[in-house]
Amino acid sequence: MAHPVDLRRCQVLGLGGTACLALGGETAGALPARELLAPSSPRAVLGLVGVYFGLVLLTAAWALLGRLVGGADRPSPRALALVLAVWAAPLLLAPPLFSRDVYSYLAQGAMVDAHLDVYAHGPARLGGPLADEVAPLWRHTGAPYGPVFLALAAALSGLTRGQLPAGLLGMRLVALLGVALMAAALPRLARHCGADPSAALWLGVLNPLVLLHLVAGAHNDAVMLGLLGLGLVAALGRRPVLGAVLVTLAALVKAPAVLGLAVVLVVQLRAGRPPVPAVLTTLGAAAATTVAATAAAGTGYGWIGALDTPVSAQNWALTSLLGRATRSLLEHLGSDLAPLAVPVWHALGLALTAGLLAVIWWRLRPRPVYALGLSLAAVAAFGPAVRPWYALWALFLIAAAAPSAPVRHRVAAVAGVLALAVLPDGGPAGAGQLLLAVSGGALAVVVLWQARLAVGPAVPARTA
Repeated sequence: MAHPVDLRRCQVLGLGGTACLALGGETAGALPARELLAPSSPRAVLGLVGVYFGLVLLTAAWALLGRLVGGADRPSPRALALVLAVWAAPLLLAPPLFSRDVYSYLAQGAMVDAHLDVYAHGPARLGGPLADEVAPLWRHTGAPYGPVFLALAAALSGLTRGQLPAGLLGMRLVALLGVALMAAALPRLARHCGADPSAALWLGVLNPLVLLHLVAGAHNDAVMLGLLGLGLVAALGRRPVLGAVLVTLAALVKAPAVLGLAVVLVVQLRAGRPPVPAVLTTLGAAAATTVAATAAAGTGYGWIGALDTPVSAQNWALTSLLGRATRSLLEHLGSDLAPLAVPVWHALGLALTAGLLAVIWWRLRPRPVYALGLSLAAVAAFGPAVRPWYALWALFLIAAAAPSAPVRHRVAAVAGVLALAVLPDGGPAGAGQLLLAVSGGALAVVVLWQARLAVGPAVPARTA
């Protein structure tokens, strides 16, 4: 049979991609400050080329796997979970890739463990080696994360006693736990939404963004999405209180997950429950969970005020780009209104997001999971800050609830493009680094083309 051979080909190709990512990251990743190399050094150059070589291999393996998932003899969710484990394995011990946020997580956890107010002060107040690893922008900035994540980070800090290698490994294991929860929840969520579980798992968990940013980057979005997915499954399974509790825990990792409470409420209303009891049940469970989690974490409610944490001056969110362009124009014209340009565009973005959320939920009430996915896409697209991994908020849910194959194709294309958007050290890209990245990707394309000519094309199948 051709199918098992092709599945092994996907496993091996993706494994080769993540192995190249891990090896390249040893010299070109978001390394501790004492290990950073000059971008022009031969080892850093080779590492950057290797990372993008591996990235293209991984993306090709994912696309090939998508053809298998779309075929008649599609792999089971269990087989796909094994593929995910194989692809993720080389990244377990790799250095952080594509972002330095994990160092902020460790420093903030150490602050909570030391009973410092992590919302009033940045890691600079902690001092020491951990604070030195945090990007300069965030050293004097309070944490924007909720008490659930900070409690996890504080517990990890206590276990590792501030040792950086152990802390990095521990934070990656936390992220892997989140990815495992995502993989467990998504097939069940897809069945509730009438979608194919294998296709949902391929798009929502096996896509390169998950491996690059949730596994290699160890972002806490993995924990948020894992808890959110489990909460939605519970709500759709007629357990609204448990659903509200889990969704609230997700929001106490990162705030955008709070929109999931709308699904918990809508599901109850669709089941015939009167509006008042449905609202009271949802809000009551959410409030009780918030109070209990905040008391257990001991961080207080400063996270509410910390939600307006400043964004990078060069952030490439749409509203930030328009704000900077408007400010430059006003400065050129000599207007005193120039300093207001960016805040006004950010406010317009929030207003547009609110309007879109109203339209989405009004039109898609019968499909609450899909409505939530589109809502989180709007929050990410028009918010004041955007990062490639923010796309996963929407992608995870759209994978389970997309109404048609063309929608999944467009979402997959966006994921493929965003996978190429950040350098492995998490810093801004210079012209030389861009050239090296393109060279690594082009080399992988040549190797793949030559391998295709030598081995022959895969068994034809329609795309998932």
